[in-house]
Amino acid sequence: MTHATPGGVPGAAQTVQPEAVVARLRSHGRALVLPCVVLVADAAALGYFGGTLPEAWQNWLVLAGAVLVAVVLFLLPLIAWLGRNYTITTRRIVLRGGVFVRTRQELLHSRGYDVTVRKNGLQGMFGSGDVLINTGLEHPVVLRDVPGANLVQATLNDLMELAVNPVATRRQREQSRPGDETTLLGRR
Repeated sequence: MTHATPGGVPGAAQTVQPEAVVARLRSHGRALVLPCVVLVADAAALGYFGGTLPEAWQNWLVLAGAVLVAVVLFLLPLIAWLGRNYTITTRRIVLRGGVFVRTRQELLHSRGYDVTVRKNGLQGMFGSGDVLINTGLEHPVVLRDVPGANLVQATLNDLMELAVNPVATRRQREQSRPGDETTLLGRR
């Protein structure tokens, strides 16, 4: 597929590259460590206390409590972790999140933005971090606790450089042109 160049020069055409996925990311997997520990402790408690109480309804109550703990403290955090993901393509960043209400946000590389990495102590030990994308709005978009945060930042910077916005390119050319001091009212 070809189209005319931004300058509108007849006969000149450039090839449009299809959008390709560069990376698919989620928050770091260590977010699931505590839910997994709770699940193991829940199963151990069920194995220890299940069937040992004198009344049948008490054993059913222990089973119901174990299932409730597993659902609330393991299954819901797992679903929430799986429900939030980030996709970086050659043209944009797509943020998807939510369990019951899905939200999708897209940021085009051609619009330009600032990328900052913020790490706390634990994130620094694991090589992950929060990638803050400042698009000029009031609050920056945050890719929370992504693994390889420095690599994500470098990749986003490279993709922004490669994104060609015809309007921005024209404005940069016009602003970088040296002023001609000999012109008067548009004439030489």
